[in-house]
Amino acid sequence: MCAMIDSQSAEKISRMKKLRRTLSESFGRIALKKEESSFDEICVTKMSTRNCQGMDSVIKPLDTIPEDKKVRVQRTQSSFDPFEKPANQVKRVHSENNACITARTGSAGKESPKPTSPKFGKADSYEKLEKLGEGSYATVYKGKSKVNGKLVALKVIRLQEEEGTPFTAIREASLLKGLKHANIVLLHDIIHTKETLTLVFEYVHTDLCQYMDKHPGGLHPENVKLLLFQLLRGLSYIHQRYILHRDLKPQNLLISDTGELKLADFGLARAKSVPSHTYSNEVVTLWYRPPDVLLGSTEYSTCLDMWGVGCIFVEMIQGVAAFPGMKDIQDQLERIFLVLGTPNEDTWPGVHSLPHFKPEHFTHYSPKSLRQAWNKLSYVAHAEDLASKLLQCFPKNRLSAQAALSHEYFSDLPPRLWELTDMSSIFTVPNVRLQPESGESMRVFGKTNSHGKGVSNSKH
Repeated sequence: MCAMIDSQSAEKISRMKKLRRTLSESFGRIALKKEESSFDEICVTKMSTRNCQGMDSVIKPLDTIPEDKKVRVQRTQSSFDPFEKPANQVKRVHSENNACITARTGSAGKESPKPTSPKFGKADSYEKLEKLGEGSYATVYKGKSKVNGKLVALKVIRLQEEEGTPFTAIREASLLKGLKHANIVLLHDIIHTKETLTLVFEYVHTDLCQYMDKHPGGLHPENVKLLLFQLLRGLSYIHQRYILHRDLKPQNLLISDTGELKLADFGLARAKSVPSHTYSNEVVTLWYRPPDVLLGSTEYSTCLDMWGVGCIFVEMIQGVAAFPGMKDIQDQLERIFLVLGTPNEDTWPGVHSLPHFKPEHFTHYSPKSLRQAWNKLSYVAHAEDLASKLLQCFPKNRLSAQAALSHEYFSDLPPRLWELTDMSSIFTVPNVRLQPESGESMRVFGKTNSHGKGVSNSKH
């Protein structure tokens, strides 16, 4: 009886030992698999796909791998990895028993990794050529792409660890990524590093401010018409997408060497939601800021941009700013009311409810014809009428960009201009070209300044 019990006990103990051994082996395999999985994750993160080939199979110890294959198990340095160590330092290699052993890279007899071709999205894919401008949070450089050799404008935005990425940069990048139009500056690339955010734009040679400075006294009437048409094309495109530029001024209108005008600097732009939200009234450079915003209105729409169009239109024809305020908002409003008349509830319903409108603070002026203020408007057919429909104190009376494109002022342009696709330049239409300004040849574009004004504070 005792012998039978001893036999059963021995058999039970044997089974338990076998079970324990089986469980031990199972846990060992699980642990091994976990370690291999962890290494594979590191491999995916830090090695190229080519260097990770064969990781699913058993990895041989380094001394059993043929010389011509050793480089495949070593983690090659990536020029774009800020955490990678220099090539002459020790690098880690995975062995069959999951131990990490060390190997020297770059030693004699071993082939160095081939340099990778420059790619979009990488900081060293662009060469800086010269500085074009600098502002409070960004610097703009003329640059060259190493990928395709084309000139670019590099808007380098400095990131502050405490403050993060400036909201204006985020807004500009997010809006421009979705805008594809011949009259809107093209965003090629976005490069993000720990210290900077770089927006890579197409390179455009100058801006309207510099172009007008080079040709004082007003531009050629036909050139004004083509430049204004392009401005309205670009604005109509963004307004149809419920986007307001909010910072229209000559410095933000780039002009290529072929005369193509492009809207730029969308740092203050906003996507207008429905229902309407209130917005900041600290937008638009003072000279191009509409009276409703000057008086404190924060509820505005696309009519905000259209006032700026009217000011720029007059400036291109007359050769001087339409309302060049020299002191403050009060002075700016006085200059506007001197021409258009001091508003009241009859001419501007709701004006008395605006925060900064105090009738006793303003001189009472009667409206004048625009040609009295800017005589050159009378030299061009329908120019005064178009300007008067853009420069309306009451925001809702201002012409929209789409309606302005159909104004009689443009009636002598080729009909094909209204049939162009978004990405087609107006200069693809036969006989459409800029005229030489007085005393110059066609190649009139001076000192480069692509996006130079795009580094402004965005506070005016």
